[in-house]
Amino acid sequence: MARIDASKLNLEETVVEVSRVSKVVKGGRRFSIRALVVVGDRNGYVGFGFGKASEYTEAIRKGVEDAKKHLIQVPLSGTTIPYMVKTNFEASEVLLKPAAPGTGVIAGGAVRAVLEAAGVRDILTKTLGSTNKANTVQACVNALRELRSPEAEAVRRGKTVVELVGKRQAERLALAAATAAEHAAAARAAREEEARESRSSGRRGGDRGDRRGGGDRDRRGGGDRGDRGGGGDRGDRRGGGGDRGDRRR
Repeated sequence: MARIDASKLNLEETVVEVSRVSKVVKGGRRFSIRALVVVGDRNGYVGFGFGKASEYTEAIRKGVEDAKKHLIQVPLSGTTIPYMVKTNFEASEVLLKPAAPGTGVIAGGAVRAVLEAAGVRDILTKTLGSTNKANTVQACVNALRELRSPEAEAVRRGKTVVELVGKRQAERLALAAATAAEHAAAARAAREEEARESRSSGRRGGDRGDRRGGGDRDRRGGGDRGDRGGGGDRGDRRGGGGDRGDRRR
């Protein structure tokens, strides 16, 4: 499978777990930080990665970079998934089941992070076996990797979508896809607007800082006041010479 270019996507990162781990060596124990991070654009692309370093920020940064290298595309059916799927990884098992619009994401912490990053808004899930977050996230990603869209499955079988799922279900899928596209476009526009506002506010703050830091301060600190305070008429008048000195003598 070809690698997905992460630079073309507006990815959001979610830290699922940060834990302290140790490695036993000849001289004793070496402690480090391990971070499990999930990234996604909330529109069908999601990935996870691990990062390990001696500091929290560096571990999270490595996890984000690793997650961007392992992105997958999830075929969504409107706001949910096309069909039920059940997958396991090691001792963890995850069940994903489609849900009606308005249901929401019924899932635990680790599975919820993956599904929300992928853009799933309505789904029913169940975690069976081990609840280890690392294994649960990988089992959920494997389940999403097994999904196929009705169009791709129809092409694989040499049929049409109507023949595969029926006329009524095909109409529902088309309507759900159109609604999901509208929601995704609105969310993308909102994120772009927030980015523009943050950039404009940053520029305004920079201009204000430049105005306050220079310009007027140069005038206040130097210029006429400096000349008046350091030398000029006041210096001559306060000094010991001049007419006053001669008169006192």
